[in-house]
Amino acid sequence: MKHLETERRNLKTMNLDSMDISEILKIMNEEDALIPLAIRDSLPEIENVIKYCVESIKKGGRVIYSGAGTSGRMAVVDAVETIPTFNAPKGLFTYIMAGGRDAIYKAIEAVEDSDEQGEKTLEDVEICSDDILIGIAASGRTPFVKGALKKARSTGCKTVLISNVSEPELSDDADVVIKAVTGAEVITGSTRLKAGTAQKMILNMISSATMIKLGKVYSNLMVDVLTMNEKLKIRAINIVCDATGTDEKSAEKALEKCEWRAKNAIIQILLNVSSEKANELLDQNDGYIRRAVSENE
Repeated sequence: MKHLETERRNLKTMNLDSMDISEILKIMNEEDALIPLAIRDSLPEIENVIKYCVESIKKGGRVIYSGAGTSGRMAVVDAVETIPTFNAPKGLFTYIMAGGRDAIYKAIEAVEDSDEQGEKTLEDVEICSDDILIGIAASGRTPFVKGALKKARSTGCKTVLISNVSEPELSDDADVVIKAVTGAEVITGSTRLKAGTAQKMILNMISSATMIKLGKVYSNLMVDVLTMNEKLKIRAINIVCDATGTDEKSAEKALEKCEWRAKNAIIQILLNVSSEKANELLDQNDGYIRRAVSENE
């Protein structure tokens, strides 16, 4: 593994243990500033992945992440957060992780060494050709991810690899390879640092842009937000006000008519229609507010 960029020693931090705290923070901050530049080189590949995700979901498929350790935990965070942010159906963005649910909360490192386990775990979620499998492996060589990618390919679904090295071993198992080469870590081999941060940023791009292109955002407002508590209800009121120019009282009244669904309330106000008619217009336009408004003004 010595040849992997993620395993090399960082010449800037050879005296890390003797630095004072301010010096440690400064070098970590400087190294973290390199991450967006590493991702920028992969934007064309990330764009292709998002197109595949949109295509899969429109066909009734899912976006399935696969990873181990930090990579798997990044996947879990991203998949789970699509539900409250975008009201994505449970399981639309999902994950398989080496070691299963227990590995989310504690390190179970040896489980990543089995490609058979990656294949079996993917079988357990009944992957099909309409899905897309996104494998995440900082080293580009994790056996668990390899097994998942191979199984996914055998079903005919699209496959993606997100890696942090320039020559990932698993490239041949993926239709699209995203290489965010973040280089040597501040602490040698600790890919929970720059590599993990880059993975989180890329997953943010993939899930967010996918949801935008599926009508979950109007202007730059998350109009499908779930109103599960008082804070989120206030956010929904603000979203409706920003989208329509109405006052808070009118926004709240419209939201109460439609069980606090911001999309419906926005259509009610912009087109001056009932909640029932707003639902009908949204259904006719696949949930896209802009399309519903432009065709019915």
